[in-house]
Amino acid sequence: MSRYSTVQGPRDLDRLVAEAWPARSVQDIGGWLLRHADGVTKRANSVLPVGAPEDLDAALQRTERFYGERGLPAVFSMSDRARPQGLDAVLEARGYELVDPTLGMVADIAGHYARDGVEIADEPSADWLDVWWSVDGRYDHQLQTAAEILTGVPAGYAMLDGVAVGRAVPQGEWLGIYAMAVAPEARRRGLGRRVLRALLGWGRERGCERAYLVVVERNAPARAMYAAEGFTESGGYHYRVKSATAA
Repeated sequence: MSRYSTVQGPRDLDRLVAEAWPARSVQDIGGWLLRHADGVTKRANSVLPVGAPEDLDAALQRTERFYGERGLPAVFSMSDRARPQGLDAVLEARGYELVDPTLGMVADIAGHYARDGVEIADEPSADWLDVWWSVDGRYDHQLQTAAEILTGVPAGYAMLDGVAVGRAVPQGEWLGIYAMAVAPEARRRGLGRRVLRALLGWGRERGCERAYLVVVERNAPARAMYAAEGFTESGGYHYRVKSATAA
């Protein structure tokens, strides 16, 4: 049985996430998409194995060479749609570690969503980036690259009281929720909920009917907040990262 349920979720969560969080460059090697964005986030610097290369060993060698030449470990984003089937076991046998199991969560966009003081802009302001980076800034001096990823597709950027932010990406009937962050000193005040609700209302104004988001499995507080707002688990993925000690 799969570790991820797929009840009522997007038919292709992988594609939605890839489109909403675009890499700087993408190379297709027979069905595997090699994504690269200077190492900023695993989403934008990993293989999306949506098809099965004719020669698996050759594809693995090419993949590892591609990332090695860029000073990065080879990383695969693995869901139930990964191809070829059995790839996860192959990667494990080659010394790839399982990292960051991530859940997809979905909800219908229904009901009344007040802005409640939340401001939503078409571009992230410097203040928006400062708040997000203060929470999610794991990439040293690479804020500019992160900003390029964020603004690679049309999106709405929500901010509340200068301490809580979120990003929403309209994708047809779906609205992707990303970059939810609340400054540490402002947590446990319901600000994240207000940002989420405002983004859902903004998405409905643009014709979106359902929302999805992805959250690291170990982030129990965020999962609980999303569940309280009507999101249910649906689909997911994990990463396989080549160990530095692997042969």
